Amino acid sequence: MKVSLIQMAIYEAEPKKNIENVLAWLEKAALDESDVIVLPEMWNTGYALEQMAELSDKDGQQTKNLLGKFAKENQVNLVAGSVAIVKKNQFFNTTYVFNRAGQVIADYDKVHLFGLMGEDRFLQAGHRESTFELDGVKVASIICYDMRFPEWVRTLMATGARVLFVVAEWPKKRVPQWEILLRARAVENQAFVVAVNRVGQGVLDDFSGHSLVIDPLGNVILQAPDNQEGVFSVDIDLSEVEKVRGHIPVFADRKPELYH
Repeated sequence: MKVSLIQMAIYEAEPKKNIENVLAWLEKAALDESDVIVLPEMWNTGYALEQMAELSDKDGQQTKNLLGKFAKENQVNLVAGSVAIVKKNQFFNTTYVFNRAGQVIADYDKVHLFGLMGEDRFLQAGHRESTFELDGVKVASIICYDMRFPEWVRTLMATGARVLFVVAEWPKKRVPQWEILLRARAVENQAFVVAVNRVGQGVLDDFSGHSLVIDPLGNVILQAPDNQEGVFSVDIDLSEVEKVRGHIPVFADRKPELYH
């Protein structure tokens, strides 16, 4: 599976500009002929949470139309970061996943809302898992703060998922923890982790990127340069997942009846 990570700047409260920017980066990413392209979190609005009523994508329709068309035309899978949407008069931080035919095959509302940035005051939390198949491969996705909840990630990965996609707006000042947590999630779940972070100035924080791809042993096999926009691609050998899980069968050795 070849994955392309789009590490890009996001313009706060400027969805029109961000859409133009995303489409331009997607065109560049398509040149790498990857199997999966991955975007960062909340790329349509940034964390302009107090303006959700005027900025959110109604039912995600604009996002689905534009990115579904791109995925179909380029015959590529998209883990399309996340966007601010409004549905039934409530606001969500939502990931859409598109297959090569441009169909939405998964949508995921962020479950763990980050109080430090006020998400819990403006957004509704999701209540559903996000596992799906890309080209017949079972995978999972989460959004940023979700990564700090290993019990949630294990719930997803215990379904047999071999890749965990993480889309984020993770501040520069906490990048050391970003890498530690991502590598831990890879090791404990014996899976590849593909994590995309934004760059640039946000409402409250600076963002430096440091997007990563990590193998099932916790080795970093791709690290995007800090503070730099771009498309960064790597091939991942999914057979490594079976090799590692065969040596140390952590999923088979679990005692879920004891975990409360």
